[in-house]
Amino acid sequence: MSEWWSYRPADFLLFSARTYHRLFELYNAEIWPAHFFAVALGLALVLVALKGRAGPAARVCCAMLALGWLWVAWAYLLERYATINWAAPYVAPFFALQGLLLIWIGTVRGRLAFAPGHDVFDRAGLALLAFALAGYPLLAPLMGRPWLAAEVFGIAPDPTVVATLAVLALAHGRARWLTTPIPLLWCGITGATLWTMGAGDFFVAPVAALAAIAIASARKPAPMMRCD
Repeated sequence: MSEWWSYRPADFLLFSARTYHRLFELYNAEIWPAHFFAVALGLALVLVALKGRAGPAARVCCAMLALGWLWVAWAYLLERYATINWAAPYVAPFFALQGLLLIWIGTVRGRLAFAPGHDVFDRAGLALLAFALAGYPLLAPLMGRPWLAAEVFGIAPDPTVVATLAVLALAHGRARWLTTPIPLLWCGITGATLWTMGAGDFFVAPVAALAAIAIASARKPAPMMRCD
């Protein structure tokens, strides 16, 4: 029997990279054409972020993000990912909690607002949001995987998390920091998982998380716009 120090991180995974990405292929095939609805949600997020809105528009934006988190918690983590990863059922409640936080803080309480800005940090936040929505699906073919394995915002966890961080980076109000820890934690988890599997895109989510924190910290503060 080998000593414990002889094991590599990959030895503790119960699934291979092929199994992991094949799961996305099956998942996408099963829920098609829900992707059209996810794309519509993504476009709506971009419109809110571009124009800058408080009140009803910001509340709806948070509700759309929450819908993505709740869907991923149930449809992906519990119904699919749990079949290959024993830890998925323990992660799903945190995704559900993030969705409820977005609903409570952003939709019910109206504590998040989006003010128009045109400096380099605002543009960087918009670029990060655009990457989460349009760039993430391109990672699959760029990494030599089939298009059917593409990860889409609102359907797969990574682009949903990165899009959320981008939106929070573009938002104003101290309450946005209350909805940041879970997305940051997931970026670390998914980065470690992909690195352990030897996936070439393991760094994407962690780097996006660092970029979102840098953008949020560097943007000029603006008065909180409430709609009670």
